[in-house]
Amino acid sequence: MKYPVFLSDFDGTLVRADGTVSQTNLDAINAYLSAGGKFSVCSGRGLNSVLAQAKKMGLKEGLAVAYQGATIVDLATGKILKDEGFSRESVLRVLGVMESHNLHVQIYTVDSYLCNRDNEMLAYYERIVGIRARRVLDEPLSKTVERENLRIIKALAVVAPEDRFTLRDALKQELGEEYYVTCSSEWLVEVMPKTQNKGTAVRFLADYYGVDVSRVAAIGDQLNDVPMILAAGGKFAVSNAESELKELARVVPSNEEDGVAVALKIAMGEEE
Repeated sequence: MKYPVFLSDFDGTLVRADGTVSQTNLDAINAYLSAGGKFSVCSGRGLNSVLAQAKKMGLKEGLAVAYQGATIVDLATGKILKDEGFSRESVLRVLGVMESHNLHVQIYTVDSYLCNRDNEMLAYYERIVGIRARRVLDEPLSKTVERENLRIIKALAVVAPEDRFTLRDALKQELGEEYYVTCSSEWLVEVMPKTQNKGTAVRFLADYYGVDVSRVAAIGDQLNDVPMILAAGGKFAVSNAESELKELARVVPSNEEDGVAVALKIAMGEEE
């Protein structure tokens, strides 16, 4: 097999706009697994949402990646193999900066998330991920983190699409190089510790399965997928991907047109 390890982003890549994974993609995943390949969903979503989606897809073995690569779990055993996140000092700095911009902010522990808004955008997000947020409306999230001694994996801001790059660049400048700031959709700007991104997930899976990273393939659509595509030997982007990603990768059909299935066939060596 050309690429015996394959990582797929979820939203905008594997999943269609209606929130479903096509039977064509599911059949391709099962064919890849039957041929001995190791398939993993690699998402910025929280762990509980990733696990729920993996179960819905019928994935019972292998690894699943959540929080941009900060958390990696063995699906067969439920054991968390990688569990990284912010230090207390660093997350308080991130929240201080984000709160100074008066943003809609969400923060994530390993198995839950908190939000400082209760609005339609949060309700929309909850419908997408299938997990309800804890609303914190009576104090800043930074105070809740301090008071409850919470360990935070990821922080994000919900913004209007036309504002995402402005906010991303502002947060990069204010936070500095200790942090990884990226866009995971048209309306989400995410902040992680610098070393936690989907590229680290590629290297983790390569080490775990004992293969060179040149034999790991990955597919995505958004800017947070760039580190994953850069790290992988097999580089794929769906046609609906951001232009920056498509410049780095082989472009396959869109998420609506079973692009993951096409990439998996290439990974198996069935197509050139």
